[in-house]
Amino acid sequence: MGSALGTSRFCRNSSGRREIIILRDAVTSDDDGHRVRPVLSAPRWLFLRIETADGIVGWGEPILEGRTATVESVVCELMETYVVGRDSDDIEDIWETLYRGGYYRGGPILMSALAGIDQALWDIKGKRYELPVYEFLGGSVRSKIRAYQWIGADDVGALRRQAKTAVDDGYTALKIFGVGRSEQVVSPEDISNSVGRVQTVREAVGDDIDVGVDFHGRTSRGVATVLLKELEEYDPMFVEEPIVPKHADLYPKLARETSVPIAVGERLYSRWDFKPHFQPDGVDIVQPDISHAGGISECKRIADTAATYDMGTVLTCSVGPIALAACLQICASTRAAFLQPANRHRNIDTYITNSDVLDVENGYLGIPSDSGLGIDVDIEEVEEKSSFSALGTHRFGGIATVLFPNGDGALPGGPTNTRYTAEHVDSVQACDSGPRSNESVFGG
Repeated sequence: MGSALGTSRFCRNSSGRREIIILRDAVTSDDDGHRVRPVLSAPRWLFLRIETADGIVGWGEPILEGRTATVESVVCELMETYVVGRDSDDIEDIWETLYRGGYYRGGPILMSALAGIDQALWDIKGKRYELPVYEFLGGSVRSKIRAYQWIGADDVGALRRQAKTAVDDGYTALKIFGVGRSEQVVSPEDISNSVGRVQTVREAVGDDIDVGVDFHGRTSRGVATVLLKELEEYDPMFVEEPIVPKHADLYPKLARETSVPIAVGERLYSRWDFKPHFQPDGVDIVQPDISHAGGISECKRIADTAATYDMGTVLTCSVGPIALAACLQICASTRAAFLQPANRHRNIDTYITNSDVLDVENGYLGIPSDSGLGIDVDIEEVEEKSSFSALGTHRFGGIATVLFPNGDGALPGGPTNTRYTAEHVDSVQACDSGPRSNESVFGG
């Protein structure tokens, strides 16, 4: 049976009780035919469902915004090549195999695919032993963690209103996009506009609220030096990516010339990418993304390494509720973690039946303590909202669509004898190739 991304394969091995069995497409099978199933869900999330031979289900979020179909295909390739038939308890060995199993290692595509698989395996392990994941990571050091709310409006009036609303909702920490409508901060006017955005929020919320500022690397070394100096007056909690993170050799110079803490990491994908930033006069805060930097296993390693340099950790969560739950498991077991994005502006509690575990109360996120990741995915809602060829576009121009036929080979919502045609395949393969202009206003 064909699909948008390749030929269907049913892989089965009945020797081990914990083995992972993959069915390339979500095709109905007998009771022994458990499966791996990536499902795209609005607004821009890709959920991965892995089921073991003895019926334990784990969930992960393997996604790279703007490259959804690419990551989905890599997930299936990795599962079929390296994971099917393995003992699902062997998370570390599976992780190392997925990372080292090919000649080419690392990068956002591979590490995002690996991240979702890793999250799902930890979810399975916790459910198998009826423990939250953090118990396997050394146990809990906290029962809650301070949350921040992202404020991303371009217009300064809307920025002010959003900031006040977040504070009224109980947040004591915010993060704003420091660039606004500018593609790059290059001129004195651009610098003034960026400083003005921070000034607007500071005046709106007062001195008792912490305000982080994200520049997405849209300045140069010279401009960043000036910008950081001018921002000191408004006491930012941190400045994120004043220059692109690949310039690790330039970050110590920036750090020496400002009193503002500097953060970096959502575009670094492994401990090896972070390695150049681990130095005594480097950055102050690392921000690995749970769905881009190798999942729970790798992000925990990055956070622990950062702690040896007295760096704080703020785990980036740029996608959905499964990723947030995974972040909180690391926050529970990592003392260096001090802040966590709540992402309430993205309807983060969608598709979760026990969504109260992701609620923010008095500016804090609690740590889910049920087994696994501590959340219950509403499979019926996932199926309902992901079973049509188009649910609308997300901010990167992609279509939220399921990439698999129904159990009988039918297109979702179509006649039972409908198969993927060239037209359907083209529409799916093109689903994430829309215009990129909106990327400039996206915030993490």
